[in-house]
Amino acid sequence: MPNGDNWQGDVLRDLRAGAPAQGAQQGPGAQQPAQPSAQGPGPGPGPAGAPAPQPGVPAQGHAPQSHAPQPAPGYGYPQGQVPPQPAPPGAQPVRTPDSRPAVDKNLAGAVRGPRRGEPFAARAVRAVRRTVSSSAAREVAEATRAAEMLQQPVTTGRQIAVTSIRGGAGKSTVAALLGTTYAHYRQDPVLFVEADPALGSLPIRLGAETLRWTTGDVADIVEPQMSLLDVTGYLVQLRDNAWLLPGSQGQIGAMLDLRSYERAMVALRRYFGVTVVDCETLPAEVARVALSASQARVLTTPATLDGVASTYAVLQWMQGLPPHVIAGTVVVLTEQAPHAGIDLTEAVRTLQATGAGVHVLPYDRHLAAGGPIRTELLAHSTRKTATRLAAEVFQLSQKRH
Repeated sequence: MPNGDNWQGDVLRDLRAGAPAQGAQQGPGAQQPAQPSAQGPGPGPGPAGAPAPQPGVPAQGHAPQSHAPQPAPGYGYPQGQVPPQPAPPGAQPVRTPDSRPAVDKNLAGAVRGPRRGEPFAARAVRAVRRTVSSSAAREVAEATRAAEMLQQPVTTGRQIAVTSIRGGAGKSTVAALLGTTYAHYRQDPVLFVEADPALGSLPIRLGAETLRWTTGDVADIVEPQMSLLDVTGYLVQLRDNAWLLPGSQGQIGAMLDLRSYERAMVALRRYFGVTVVDCETLPAEVARVALSASQARVLTTPATLDGVASTYAVLQWMQGLPPHVIAGTVVVLTEQAPHAGIDLTEAVRTLQATGAGVHVLPYDRHLAAGGPIRTELLAHSTRKTATRLAAEVFQLSQKRH
C-alpha cells in the first residue's frame, strides 16, 4: 500500500526493485510483453531537471515479488532485459489489442495545415503596445507567479476532472490545455485519462497517432508491484513528460464501466503527480464518480445563453452538496465564435455568485479547427487564460487531500 505522504518515494522504491532471477522460464500460458503504443509527437524539451521516461516493455502476468535480495537497477530504468514471469495457474492470458490510427487514413486528405490562433494584425498591434508600454513587465511578473504555483510539490497524485453538461462544449479542448500546461511547468509525470469512450476527441487534440490499450484494458493489467517503466508501456507518450490513456480506439459502442474506471484510477494515481481526466458529459455515472473522487473539478460550457443557463442550474444543485464540491469547481465559458451572443461580464458575475470560479476561454482560430493543439500557435490571450486556469485549478486541488 503506497504511503500517502510520500507517493514519490513509493515510485522510486518500485523503480529500484530487483529484477527477477536470471534463467526464469516462461510458462506455456505466459504472454510475451506487449510493445508500447505508437508514439504521438516526439518529446519536446521539458522543465529543467525533469527525467525523460521512455515507453518501456510492460511485463504481463506478474508474479508476487520474492523476498530474496535482488540487484537494484539504476533510477528510472532496470538494468538489462527483465524476463517475463510465469502466469499464475488458471490465470487468463491478457489479449494484446491491435493498434488503430487516431484518425482514419481515409481522412488524411481532409486535414489542412494548422492556423495561428490570432491574425497577423492582432499580433503586430500587441507587439507595438508591448514596446511603448510597461505591459511586458507586468506579463513577466504574472507568468512568474503562475509558474511558482504550478510547480508546487505534491505529496499524493492530484486528480482533476473535466466535464460538461453536453457535447461540443470544449471539454476535451480544456482538458488538453490543462494537462499540457502542467506537463510544461512540472517535473513529475502528467497523465491524461480519457473516461469518455464514446468517440472522445482527446487523443486527436493531443496529437496521438495510434491507439492500442484503453482505460478498460489497463484496469485488468496494472498491479501494485509494477514499476513506472512497466506502466508507461501501456500508455501513449506525449511531449514534456506527459502520457495518455485513451478511453477507446475510436470505435462505435465502446463502453467504460464504473468498476474498470475505479480500478484504473486507483492503480495509476501513485505514478503521476497530476492526472487530468476527460470525463463523459453529466449526468453519466462515471462522470459523477470522477467528479466526487477528484480534488478539483472543471465544468465547461459554451458561451451561449442556453449553455450558461444549464450550467447555472447545475451549480445551484451542487450548492446542496458538501461545501468542498462547489468550492473546488471552476467553470470555463468557451467562446466558439469571434463575438459572443451574450453579455459575458454579466454571465460571469451570475455564475460566480454560486461560489464557483469562472474563466472565459476566448475564441481562438487554432482551437476552432479541432485538430492537434500546438501551443506555439495559440493566441496570446488563449495562452494566458490557460495558464491562469491551470494555476487556479491546481491550487484548488491542493486544498483537498
